[in-house]
Amino acid sequence: MSEMVQERIWFEEKNSDSSSADKGFAYGKAVPKLFGIFTAVAAIGWAVSVFLTGIHFWVLPLPAGFDVTGTPWAVMTSEWAYVMGIPLAMLGAFYYLTVLLFAGLWYHTKHPLVLKVLTPITIAGVFSSAFFVYLQLFVIEAICPFCMVSAAATTILLALELVMLKMSRLPSVRVLLKDIKHVFHRQTLTWMLIMFVSSSVVILGFWLATIVPAPGT
Repeated sequence: MSEMVQERIWFEEKNSDSSSADKGFAYGKAVPKLFGIFTAVAAIGWAVSVFLTGIHFWVLPLPAGFDVTGTPWAVMTSEWAYVMGIPLAMLGAFYYLTVLLFAGLWYHTKHPLVLKVLTPITIAGVFSSAFFVYLQLFVIEAICPFCMVSAAATTILLALELVMLKMSRLPSVRVLLKDIKHVFHRQTLTWMLIMFVSSSVVILGFWLATIVPAPGT
């Protein structure tokens, strides 16, 4: 236990036969530093996704006759780059924004439930990225460097989460859910809502800039 940092959060389950693992938790000493790296990687993924979103709204469509074969443009203009007309990059931006919000929530509460919730979110991100990488290599037959950076970022996020989970002693999700009120309360929910709205303005601004009439037009 010398390599563990005991947290002062004890869960409400007070049965006499409960083990210590059911009452508290301990993070490995390296977890705070790893979470810092995790947050930085998520921020990189968000920035790349926002950049690609800007390309979709400000650069595309390309001039008629532009040959995209074998270029990154082939990826960004393919039918796979959109989901119901929404650029995949924009969905990626909201994905990374969600990850960043939960990362901020972890810094605020240090609660293990946040780390447990983040894991399936990033697993979904890894599977989605893997599918899109497959499409680039074998269907579109072109590579988008920024898309590959995003795929690498979400893979690193999952790897960091698994490492943090392995080096820590955390209760099960079932036990943690009983303490959910210490994670999602008025203060944290208000903070997450404010951050989500303010960050979403940046993303949606790319789209709004293309439909709002410019002065004099």
